[in-house]
Amino acid sequence: MDIKDIGKVVANSRVALGLSQEQLAHFSGLSRVTVNELENGAIVELGVTKVAAILAVLGVHLTASANKLKKNGLSMAAVTASVSYKDNMSAGALMKALVTGVYPSKYLPHIATLIDEAPIQMLTTAVKEASDKSGVAPKKIWQHVTQWAQDLQSPRSVWQ
Repeated sequence: MDIKDIGKVVANSRVALGLSQEQLAHFSGLSRVTVNELENGAIVELGVTKVAAILAVLGVHLTASANKLKKNGLSMAAVTASVSYKDNMSAGALMKALVTGVYPSKYLPHIATLIDEAPIQMLTTAVKEASDKSGVAPKKIWQHVTQWAQDLQSPRSVWQ
């Protein structure tokens, strides 16, 4: 659920309770403009405390749940890493590299692409899948990935 989805829930709940935006704003300690922007999807960030205040007035509970990770993370990551190269890195080769921390030199560009450009959620999925299949702890695999990023001097801020 993102902030726009929350805004829709707030608008529907407010209307169902017969409250005006001004009343909801007053009851939650926020401005009417903030409530209006939330309901209309115009607000980018509100903060969990303010969202919680609005939802409490409406009797709505915000819950968090883990997304199910896709099971083909290694395949997706291998395709992403190989997209610009003649030689494709297989999911098996990527898994072996993640688990051991060693990749064949011919895959250096692929690993660099993965480190620098792949969505983090894709990397997370690939690490989880490699861990599940190999029995190697995810923490160890992340150490390998982080080391690769340092060795390759990745410009990506998440590795700094």
